[in-house]
Amino acid sequence: MRLLPLGDTAWTVEFGDRVDPALHGRVLGLLDALEKAKADEEFVGVVDLVPTFRSLTVCYDPSACDGARLGETLRNLAEKAGAARREGRHWHIPVCFDDDLAPDLADLAQAKGLTREAVIDLLTRTTFQVYMIGFMPGFPYMGGLPAELEMPRLSTPRQAVPARSLAVAGAMCAIYPWESPGGWRLLGRTPVPLFSAQNEASPSLLASGDEVRWRAIARSEFTELEAAAARGGLSRDSLLVKG
Repeated sequence: MRLLPLGDTAWTVEFGDRVDPALHGRVLGLLDALEKAKADEEFVGVVDLVPTFRSLTVCYDPSACDGARLGETLRNLAEKAGAARREGRHWHIPVCFDDDLAPDLADLAQAKGLTREAVIDLLTRTTFQVYMIGFMPGFPYMGGLPAELEMPRLSTPRQAVPARSLAVAGAMCAIYPWESPGGWRLLGRTPVPLFSAQNEASPSLLASGDEVRWRAIARSEFTELEAAAARGGLSRDSLLVKG
């Protein structure tokens, strides 16, 4: 474990140098410990907690606390906190895999010696774990991609990836919340918005610790759900797996 200064307003507690469920468990362990202790005097200046695959960044107000003392407190807490598994929400998110919405699906299938249907079957049978939100608001980095589908990024990134595109790169899976440049391979598209500024309590649909399953849908359902989302008629709760 390393304690790294991030300017004069944050500390990063780093548990390793790889994407690994065990390391992420330690990140969640420290996150849980800090959330339980945030009312304590030594954490009074903490203003934000940012978990990633392998580290936790703790942002603080230097006018409200002693940064050096906070760092030592974080080091001690990290050594004692242990690992945790955060029980996040369970999502079942619809995805359309039509060719024009999945421009890299056929190439990935051919490269892996699989049929298009076999790739979709692997994707929809897998439970993905949300490790972190980053790159842009609402962008979920998800682990759990089957090894049969692992592919490097495109050699030449696209200048514009359509919003809500389901994408893979290496051993990771993600959805682009917004149109943006990107080099991940596009395998489908969801009609579900990944970020809503109107939802002040939870603008990002997904959060670290959540689990996601994909549900293959026809183009007609995609169009219907996309229209419902555009007029604010698609409830987030309808995508949650109950129980």
